[in-house]
Amino acid sequence: MSYVKIEEVLPKELIETIQQYVDGKYIYIPRKEEKRKAWGESTNIKNEIKSRNKEIFNKYKNGTTVEALIIEFYLSKKSIQRIIYQEKKKAEMGK
Repeated sequence: MSYVKIEEVLPKELIETIQQYVDGKYIYIPRKEEKRKAWGESTNIKNEIKSRNKEIFNKYKNGTTVEALIIEFYLSKKSIQRIIYQEKKKAEMGK
């Protein structure tokens, strides 16, 4: 997200009205609901995390210890345990 000078996009009268409420402060104007994107929609990160989590679970099922997974994936013990728990639940629901 980048900043845009208000003078470049809004008429002077509207700027003066806004200044009555928030003179000299930064404000965030959210996107319209229909234009919003879900987290990770613009990148491939969602798929990368799903793939990583499946890999962690499969390695765990095949005997890799939690401690080894912590080192390999640079995640905390809680994160590894959470991923294993979530992937196990998904696997059970798929049956």
